[in-house]
Amino acid sequence: MKRRNGLFLLSLAFTVVFSTTVFATVNPPELIGKAAISVDIDTNEIIYTKNIDNKMYPASITKLITALLLAENKKSTEDLTYTKNAKSQPPYSYNLNIQPVAIGDTMSADNVMDGLLLYSGNDIAYMIADNVGGNPVNFAKMMNDKAAKLGMKNSHFLTPNGLDDANNNHYTTPYDLSLLGRAANKNEWVKKSMGKKTSLIKSTNGAPATVSNRNKLLGIDGNVGGKTGYTLKAGRCLVSIYERNGRHIIGVVMNSEYNLPKDTKVFEDMTKLINYSYAAKTEVLHKKNTTIKTISVPYKVIPFIGPEKTINVPLTSKEDLTLYNNDVKSQTTFKTSGISAWKLNKDTSVGTVNIKQRDYEKSYKLYPMISKSALIKDNIIIYAAAAIVLIVVIALIILLINFINGRKNRHGRRIRF
Repeated sequence: MKRRNGLFLLSLAFTVVFSTTVFATVNPPELIGKAAISVDIDTNEIIYTKNIDNKMYPASITKLITALLLAENKKSTEDLTYTKNAKSQPPYSYNLNIQPVAIGDTMSADNVMDGLLLYSGNDIAYMIADNVGGNPVNFAKMMNDKAAKLGMKNSHFLTPNGLDDANNNHYTTPYDLSLLGRAANKNEWVKKSMGKKTSLIKSTNGAPATVSNRNKLLGIDGNVGGKTGYTLKAGRCLVSIYERNGRHIIGVVMNSEYNLPKDTKVFEDMTKLINYSYAAKTEVLHKKNTTIKTISVPYKVIPFIGPEKTINVPLTSKEDLTLYNNDVKSQTTFKTSGISAWKLNKDTSVGTVNIKQRDYEKSYKLYPMISKSALIKDNIIIYAAAAIVLIVVIALIILLINFINGRKNRHGRRIRF
């Protein structure tokens, strides 16, 4: 009976350990979207990647850069004028789908921002382009200049609203959109607008109208903002910003399915992506207290005298060097200089190792895995021989001094007689 109980307990323990191991593994999600990325906003660490440098169409996510240019060039209390270019825009348009607006009517910049980001009005985007840039062509240049400043190296913008039916030269990448989303989140005005579920807006001569945010995830499980997008070429797109337990993550999903009338697929993609991103753990590139790199350091066996030799010094970090497992290449660089072999100490840093992955960068201090005592150990025979020679020399000197003193004493005694 005791043997059976022992086997049962052993089996139960094995099952618990095995089950814990299995459930602790977090697998990357299978997404419908053809491209996606998630990034830790606080550290810039890339967590999840799927075709992040593929050139794709951003649709209405374009309006995030339009919103940034509005915020940087106008005050929220200023009035903007509704223009002919705005009036000519197709649905979804505030003028056509919510409330008619006459050319020449005005709207506060704050209302314009909400009409752009919550309702995603195609006409509102052109209203901004005309008021900020003078005309859509000049505004497109401003958009591309802003993209360049944000480091969006694989993006090109032509329209302020993202409509791409007439051209193929309005494009970006998931990685570039993660840069844009982070910039939008840093701008307090844009961030505040993205976080509104509804807003009451009106033009000078129009009736007030309530617009609702098209981001169906807003306010759910830490979603604090984002921007939706759709065209036939772009598919369903979404940028979402999350905050959970003080940690901020941005997700981008591009070219997902637009399953009308429910329109749920892209939001399901984002939920999977973000849940994975919060659960994912970094992988260890180099384990702490193990050799990361070995360098040769010259030194003189007898300080200031010689002979000169070199010693191989293994370097380590007192922290694990980590990154998330994804397909983006990282660069590792080492910086060491002016290392004195006779000052080696396992607790004194002699340089740094730097891990860089796109705009994520972290430096770790490097420590020698040996101290100056290793020099003595490596040269113990030389030091023993030197000590013997030194003893012999000292002994000879003593004998010589005694011999000289003896002669002086004998010479002195002869003079007194």
